Amino acid sequence: MITELNDTTSDQILSELEKAHRAEGSGSGMVHTLLVACQAVSFERAFAAARDAAREHPSRVILVVENPTQQGLDARVQLGEGVPGDIVTLTVPQDLTEHLETLLRPLLLPDSPVVAWWPGESPTNLSQDPVGRLATRRITDAGGVDDPLAALHCRALNHSPGDTDLTWTRLTPWRALLAAALDQHPAQVLSAEVEAAPHNAPAELLAAWLADRLEVDVVRTESAGPGITGVRLHAADGDFALLRPSGATASYEVPGQPRRTVALARRAMNALITEELRHAAPDEMFEDACQEYLRRAETGLARSSSPRRDETNR
Repeated sequence: MITELNDTTSDQILSELEKAHRAEGSGSGMVHTLLVACQAVSFERAFAAARDAAREHPSRVILVVENPTQQGLDARVQLGEGVPGDIVTLTVPQDLTEHLETLLRPLLLPDSPVVAWWPGESPTNLSQDPVGRLATRRITDAGGVDDPLAALHCRALNHSPGDTDLTWTRLTPWRALLAAALDQHPAQVLSAEVEAAPHNAPAELLAAWLADRLEVDVVRTESAGPGITGVRLHAADGDFALLRPSGATASYEVPGQPRRTVALARRAMNALITEELRHAAPDEMFEDACQEYLRRAETGLARSSSPRRDETNR
């Protein structure tokens, strides 16, 4: 069921949602509200990812798209067969952008968490943004902008509890495999190396995480990519190595053990946002990695900006 509302208000949208729920016999079981603040250029990709994520986490998805040439608020309400929960698309004129908090508040699910997601450009301070103030979890994507390293640096400088970035989510398989290697074969790591394409934001964050957790020097080296191509942990009895030259599978090497091949494919946006929606609490490990990233940037161990967008930022 799709309903188009032109030159409308929050009250009219909410009334339409309630009427549609009565007609469809739906509306229960939604676990949170997902606010997606996006530009028109990223709308289709964000819509598809939010819809897929809602299949695992039934929710009210509200996509906010600013249109400076528009005169009034337009809305599209979708629910029913094939739609997990509610999907509301708001096309917002310029004069309403400063009142987004007032506009959105009536549309939130009552007594349930609110998650905000910026798939492209994002505010400097998420927790003080009109959309961010409504949320307890705030998700950005440094890989979705022209200068991922500058965006990551901004996130680290302005971090508040509840903030995270999909740069960090892209590292989940890497972090899990490296942690498992040291759990299964305990060793004192003396130093480490992260190899990736130039100007790769996840690689800088991975190096910061390793430096913070292992308390060792971590060197960032460059490769042809795509994305992160390898991590080496140098220990007294040999190297631990996780090498992914192809972007799909990796070789997994542990001292004293035969080399193994493991799946380590680069994941789509849909999988990343779905993973983040599983977490309700602030990510303290991400905050620690951000602080270490800033320390490395100040001492010249990490880059704080890049001259161009790296298309291999994952």
